[in-house]
Amino acid sequence: MSPVSLTRVQKTYRLDAVDVPALRDISLEIAPARFSVIAGASGSGKTTLLNIIGGLDRADQGEVRVLGERVEQLNDDQLTDLRAQRMGFVFQNFNLLPVFSAYENVEYPMLRLGLAAAQRRARVEELLNAVGLSEFAQHRPGQLSGGQRQRVAIARALANQPELVLADEPTANLDSATGATIIALMRRLQRERGVSFVFSSHDQQLLAEADEIFHIRDGRIAPPVSQAASVAEARA
Repeated sequence: MSPVSLTRVQKTYRLDAVDVPALRDISLEIAPARFSVIAGASGSGKTTLLNIIGGLDRADQGEVRVLGERVEQLNDDQLTDLRAQRMGFVFQNFNLLPVFSAYENVEYPMLRLGLAAAQRRARVEELLNAVGLSEFAQHRPGQLSGGQRQRVAIARALANQPELVLADEPTANLDSATGATIIALMRRLQRERGVSFVFSSHDQQLLAEADEIFHIRDGRIAPPVSQAASVAEARA
């Protein structure tokens, strides 16, 4: 089953007295357990599309099916449960809680689901080890580098063993070497855990690693093409 399927999705924002179309008749299907990228320039609609997939925003028209659920038919509580129990999120600005340690940031999603303390501890330790941060467990975000903070964010995204992880420009605030390390880490975790990763990005390093790339321009998306052609187009 496809983790994400969109049919004729449209989204328009109202700015002052002007209607601004963000998504225009978007249809796409993302294969399971893949490294998929929605690629486009700033303002192309890629973040809006990712937010609609994640239920952080709602489409005006069309069908949005995520993990078998018709997102547009879910109420806010049902949507919150879907995100908390079956999805993970990685943001370009990390979105870590600054007063929490790395350990506590990773543990927090499990607290919301009411997991037992021993289960939480085992999973946090496993995830921090997986992202190479075991020795930084008690460090707060302000004591970590940008790459380390993004590693914590990735561990947090995987805390509740999601089927789908959405990542919005996860390497945007990192230098190229750190970005490459983060991409390799996410790729390894995706393969090991069989999770579907969907990114919005125009990072050529991330495009080069993608299994499939969807190009979006002016709110319209083109059919996926070969990975090599997609990377060449992004460089043009």
